[in-house]
Amino acid sequence: MGWWARDESVTTLPAPRAVAELLRLPAVLTVPGDSLLGAAAAGTRREAPHTVGLALSSSLLYLAGMALNDYADREVDALERPHRPIPSGRVEPRFALRLAQALTAAGIVMARLAGGSRALRVAGPLAGAVWSYDLVLKGTPAGPPAMATCRSLDVLLGAGTLRPALVPAALVGGHTLAVTAVSRHETTGGAPRTARVAAVVAAGVTLAAAGFAARRLAGRHTGSVVPVTATLVAYATSFGGAAVAAAREPTPERLQRTVGAGVLGLIPLESALVAGARRPGSAAVLASLWPIARRLAKKRSVT
Repeated sequence: MGWWARDESVTTLPAPRAVAELLRLPAVLTVPGDSLLGAAAAGTRREAPHTVGLALSSSLLYLAGMALNDYADREVDALERPHRPIPSGRVEPRFALRLAQALTAAGIVMARLAGGSRALRVAGPLAGAVWSYDLVLKGTPAGPPAMATCRSLDVLLGAGTLRPALVPAALVGGHTLAVTAVSRHETTGGAPRTARVAAVVAAGVTLAAAGFAARRLAGRHTGSVVPVTATLVAYATSFGGAAVAAAREPTPERLQRTVGAGVLGLIPLESALVAGARRPGSAAVLASLWPIARRLAKKRSVT
């Protein structure tokens, strides 16, 4: 099937609620932190419209991946998740594909408008990685690393200079790798080793993030120590705690809880890294999104 699927048409537009479920809207609150983190780590200071534009570009590409994910998984979901929008008949597969195409195009255009050719050089490979993961790599051993690459590239999208942002991008990628590995077992259960590895990753990312913040602060901006510590504790207890519980009893419910905690756990993790990069205002904004996202996730799944 071609990129634009010109031979197909959508016969029925779905209800907004079904589209919101298809896109897993609460999870998009985890995305703006990627661009903010990249900019903070690289020391990039842009005017607010540029920063907002790159965050919007990231969000559009993320939502495209969500729609494309359900399009690619429609046959598996018919067996394992029949309540999802496509197998339940509330969203046509062709609509999900067209939506993914439109969101991808909009995300790339927004990256060009907000960050120029430099941002476009990252947004293009990021979009390619998203489509490659959903359509080709997801069910292969390369799936989790591919997803981690997507998230790392998303952090680099916000960085004016890539090198200073490589460490936080790698931390976000490592976290994403662990979450994606767990997600492969969330409908079947029985993956204690994967859950244990996720718990170890959560601990390692916490320590590495603390080290990153300590090096950047280096005795300055001591007021950032408290928010860095608080948000890292929130990250470690939410995602790490869920992974430990799943390792002890790897039921589908506990693994799903671990995946959900991992998806939303990016918010306190990135808030800590942004505060460590001496951007307390941006870190506070990110931290404020966490309780909102968790409350919304109780009404609509993020996994």
